[in-house]
Amino acid sequence: MSANRFTYLGPEGTFTEAALRTLPEAATRELVPAVSVPAALDAVRRGEAAGALVPIENSVEGGIRQTMDELAQGEPLMIYREVLLPIAFALLVRPGTKLEDVKTVTGHPAAQPQVRHWMGEHLPDAQWESAASNADGARLVQEGRYDGAFAGEFAAPLYHLEPLASEIHDAANATTRFVLVGRPGRPPAATGRDKTSAVFWLADDHPGALLELLQEFAVRGVNLMRIESRPTGEGLGKYCFAADAEGHITDRRVGEALMGLHRICPQVRLLGSYPRADAVAATVRPGTSDQEFSRAADWLSRALDGRGEL
Repeated sequence: MSANRFTYLGPEGTFTEAALRTLPEAATRELVPAVSVPAALDAVRRGEAAGALVPIENSVEGGIRQTMDELAQGEPLMIYREVLLPIAFALLVRPGTKLEDVKTVTGHPAAQPQVRHWMGEHLPDAQWESAASNADGARLVQEGRYDGAFAGEFAAPLYHLEPLASEIHDAANATTRFVLVGRPGRPPAATGRDKTSAVFWLADDHPGALLELLQEFAVRGVNLMRIESRPTGEGLGKYCFAADAEGHITDRRVGEALMGLHRICPQVRLLGSYPRADAVAATVRPGTSDQEFSRAADWLSRALDGRGEL
């Protein structure tokens, strides 16, 4: 394995690269762009990189489907870090291009919902074509294949383009979440400000099946920050569920919730237990702290031994 190499969704100039460069450890690694999310993750699976930074969620459209599907299927990988990056787009064009000259535009598919209203107002007749990434869209504009690309303004000098408009975003405070993924190993130590991600599969489709799964979290006071269904590829109506929960897998409430899922699900895949990028402490409801779980276990032991109440 190349311990000194990180890969990311490229080419150079993507928001993913910008997010990766916010990590202190990135300064001591070789950063290698990949052509796609699957390519970045497969480089880790093959041992060609120690980690891959990929987008997993944005505040406008929710989960990045390709990333979620790649993490749920194939050889297991694990999330070790997350990065939150505010997102604002610029319309990058070749020098001398005017707004009325822009007839075709491109960008990553996740960018389109974030600039749709701006386009409706300023470029109502422009045709959108998706690119592998926003930076790849900038490259295609440089090559003359499109008139404009929605990308980070920082990508303009890399591709000899100019920002025709800046700070474009339909939703204020738009943010994308990225995760640093590596081969499976011991999760980072608990900090008290953690998140645990997992994918779990239904045993069969019946009334209340999803409720039964959610109750494993609810009865232990574990707050779900996100849950999303994804098709398994095994036929219509066959779904798995990807969820992010507050807390660390070593927290009794979180660990026991996952064990509860493992008892009733045909498969549970832990995607990682790692520090939250926003450093917000988990909410611990009365009766769900590690100390209270320990006291309950001690009470049961005393009851079984006939030692009575404490």
